[in-house]
Amino acid sequence: MASLIRRPDSPVYYIQFCVGQAVRRVSTGTDSLQIAKEKLRQFESGQARGEHNPLPTRTTISSVVAAYVTHIRTVKTAKSAQTDIYYLRDAFGPICEPLQITSRKVGPRSKKRPPKPGQDRRRRAVVIEAASFEQITTSDIAAFIGGQVRNRGLAPKTANRYREILVRLFNWAMTQHGIRLPSDKNPAVAVERYREQAPTIRFLTLAQIAEQLNVFHDSPKMHALVATYIYAGLRREEALWLTPDDFDFNTGAHGMIRVRAKTVAGESWEPKTNVNRAVPISTALRVILDGYIAKAKSKGAWFFPSPEGKRWDADNFSADLRDANTKAKLAWTNLDFRHTFGSQLAMKGESLFKIAKLLGNSPEICRRHYAALVPEEMSASVEFPEPVVRVRLTSSAGAAGQPAVPSAPAA
Repeated sequence: MASLIRRPDSPVYYIQFCVGQAVRRVSTGTDSLQIAKEKLRQFESGQARGEHNPLPTRTTISSVVAAYVTHIRTVKTAKSAQTDIYYLRDAFGPICEPLQITSRKVGPRSKKRPPKPGQDRRRRAVVIEAASFEQITTSDIAAFIGGQVRNRGLAPKTANRYREILVRLFNWAMTQHGIRLPSDKNPAVAVERYREQAPTIRFLTLAQIAEQLNVFHDSPKMHALVATYIYAGLRREEALWLTPDDFDFNTGAHGMIRVRAKTVAGESWEPKTNVNRAVPISTALRVILDGYIAKAKSKGAWFFPSPEGKRWDADNFSADLRDANTKAKLAWTNLDFRHTFGSQLAMKGESLFKIAKLLGNSPEICRRHYAALVPEEMSASVEFPEPVVRVRLTSSAGAAGQPAVPSAPAA
């Protein structure tokens, strides 16, 4: 049985309890009786569960976040971990070394982005602040995400992404890092999700595919690379990391593209979902690839090298694509090319399971994106069976040894 006491020389309340014959005291860290009573309740609840010291811990936010960043860099791909770090830096600011911006891309492509309408960059960014990690509340997290939505005009999907990453951070801190939160509850879980709209998928029609490829008729490399995005549905970096060994032209009808983890010149890379896959080469893509191989001059490590003969940086490639399409008055992007692959297959009647496997996505994601494009071939599926019509038998029907013959249905 535990109780609250106060020392004569201190206003702080202590929890007094017995361990065998010994009397122990633990500071609540507060002089508020109501808060001390709540901590006493948490202490007794934790003792009932067999915990040695069930009181909430007091840990700096920077130390927890730094340890979490080290963790995700170990278990996630470099790109996925860096994306999470971006969101964590927004949430807490550069409070520890792993959240510092260590480098920036410089060069002719670097341009200062104009602020969005209604956005004042002079205003101090809203971040999550508290005396300790354990004192971060649901209202702190909700206020941060709400501030991001108002000041930056975030879409509901992005707002929910902040919530998702913070939920993971607190779950890891509680289960893997020894953090004891008040009432053992993750404060981010209670943050209400923003309502997301149905996804809007842009994709190219067959005529638009021809128009897009015609933009690069004088550039065999860009022509073949864009065709690979459209006809194989690869993600942006998946195509830029392809090596000649990833093309198997002797398997299947026209060959296979193998999207797989690799290490080239000391750089390691793996697919987004950490799952290798193979995508068959279509007839149209094989013709384009054969033409590119015949004209290609590079014999380096990359199948689609940059203009400098190195691995093409994803952002630089997007800039090159955007510049060329702007001149041609087109607005298609890599994501549109990938959606074109999935959309065209769905409209052709391929199963969403097959499309998911080819894209390296989950069937649920493909269902959400492409189910509405399934052709009208299922129209017969909604028809009920024909009703059974009972007809009167003729007078001769039913005679001994004679089968009953129904009369013809009325016109």
